[in-house]
Amino acid sequence: MNINLTLFAQMIAFAVFVGFCMKFIWPPIVTALAERKAKIAEGLAAAERGHQEKALGEQRALVLIKDAKAAAADIVAQAQKRATEIVEEAKADARSESGRVVAAAQAEIDRETNRAREELRERVATLAVAAAEKILRKEIDIKAHQGLVESFAKQL
Repeated sequence: MNINLTLFAQMIAFAVFVGFCMKFIWPPIVTALAERKAKIAEGLAAAERGHQEKALGEQRALVLIKDAKAAAADIVAQAQKRATEIVEEAKADARSESGRVVAAAQAEIDRETNRAREELRERVATLAVAAAEKILRKEIDIKAHQGLVESFAKQL
């Protein structure tokens, strides 16, 4: 009978132990497991949101890159257009400057031609006086006959 009484005493002790564990130990373990389960679920949800935000960010980045490329192409086109305008302006300025240079050169040529004619007239007049002096064998006073020399120079 001792075996039966010992068996019953052990069963009662085990039942008290199970009751104690169910009342005091099991609830904190279940709470900790529930908290852990909630944290894991929250982490998985955050990871999913992160993946979605990453995909949206990549799409936005692609749109921004596309817009930036389009803007860069526009800027390059505008720069090329402006460069062409600058070249055309430079050509026009060069043409007008060359026209001014040609006109100035032509004016200088005309001035030099007139100066050479005047110098030539003076030399011809001097030669004519010298020739007339030799022909008449007498000296002609240039100061006395200046009017005559000037009229002769104008006729030439």
